[in-house]
Amino acid sequence: MRDLAAIILAAGQGTRMRSSLAKVLHPVAGQPMISYPLELCRRMGVKRTLVVVGHQAEQVQAALGERGNGVEFVLQAEQRGTADAVLQTEAALRGTTGDVLVLSGDLPLLSDGLMESLLETHARTEAHVTAVTTRLEEPTGYGRVLRDGNGEFLEIVEEVEATEDQRHVQEINVGLYCFAAPGLFTAVRQVRPSKVKGELYLPEVLSIIKTHGGKVGLFFASHWREVMGINTREDLAQVYAVLRGRIVTHWMAEGVTILDPGAVHISPLVTLGQDTVLYPNVHLEGRTTIGHNCIIYPGCRLRDSHLGDGVTVLDGTIILESEIADACTLGPYAHLRPGSRLKRKAKVGNFVEMKKSTLGEGSKAPHLAYVGNATVGDRVNIGAGTITCNYDGFSKHQTLIEDEAFIGSNTSLVAPVKIGRGAIVAAGSAITQEVPPDALAFGRAMQVNKEGRAAEIRKARGKK
Repeated sequence: MRDLAAIILAAGQGTRMRSSLAKVLHPVAGQPMISYPLELCRRMGVKRTLVVVGHQAEQVQAALGERGNGVEFVLQAEQRGTADAVLQTEAALRGTTGDVLVLSGDLPLLSDGLMESLLETHARTEAHVTAVTTRLEEPTGYGRVLRDGNGEFLEIVEEVEATEDQRHVQEINVGLYCFAAPGLFTAVRQVRPSKVKGELYLPEVLSIIKTHGGKVGLFFASHWREVMGINTREDLAQVYAVLRGRIVTHWMAEGVTILDPGAVHISPLVTLGQDTVLYPNVHLEGRTTIGHNCIIYPGCRLRDSHLGDGVTVLDGTIILESEIADACTLGPYAHLRPGSRLKRKAKVGNFVEMKKSTLGEGSKAPHLAYVGNATVGDRVNIGAGTITCNYDGFSKHQTLIEDEAFIGSNTSLVAPVKIGRGAIVAAGSAITQEVPPDALAFGRAMQVNKEGRAAEIRKARGKK
């Protein structure tokens, strides 16, 4: 494994985003943008990854969550520029003898192939530093890369300090570098503040290395979108469009049918089985997994959920942090809240809501029901309008419905309560006590008919 460290710069606020949220925390396909370069470093076999935090440092660390495992955070207490950010890592990287990648936390489109090519070029040319550049038709906002008559590195000029002629240069600095570790911090300490903004710019290090006889290489990225940074909301939307297209293309190549690729949104953490079909306006978020031969109809949203094989999810259904076994049917317009679990061939129909509940094999709640904090056995029928009254204003309580029970329509099951195996609960009942197995339970007032009373009421109202 190569001796490679990485510094990810994530200390800035990102003022052009016009947001109270730190720039690197803005989500791209549901993940903080900084998570993408972080995962890339892991795939590249980087031995040590240091993330320089500053603005909203605690929020950045918290947002990375489990992704932060094995990552070292370094604080830049005062945001004085990119060179100063790198300087904060000197103590942590003292003694490093290999190469150091330095990249911005706002580069979510970097590919493994580009990074491998950068590292290969850096090693082959024996450069002291290799900087990635690309060309933009409209380079506003980026530092310009200046070359001499032989095409070799001359300097990088920040836009605020560039002359009018220099601003017409279309080759820009991407903000991705590979440094030979020895001598890096010696050069960084020689950077002087910008005369315009007073910041310490990392590109100045390249000129310092060159002045001292070091070799500066330039690696040109021919596909500019791969190295596109995010500085504005418009950039955010453009980067997301590219990433979404990559994800959709990948899954179609893996045997997933996506009927309208431009209208499906899939998290990079999602996995899909072959011969699954996604209709338009489907949103698959977080670490959702979907098995083979599933059909997800329009307008559905799934987050951090697992679907087995042969599951059908009808229009407008929401599934959050739930587990669905093989051959289940959900929707239309069902809502599974976190902790819901459907066993094989279970059915949750239109306008049914579940939360922290299990629906057994072959059981069904076809329509207009609420099942909360309940365990429902196998082959149970839950009639329309049934609700588990699980909350008493202070605590949540459990409902247990055993196998092959039948719950009639418009029933209230007041928890804690148990319905025994094979029991029948009559429609319109309010059940407050345990129902024994194979019993028939009525929990409603006796019906009384008043002959002719309706006609009298209509006649009386007609006189008013």
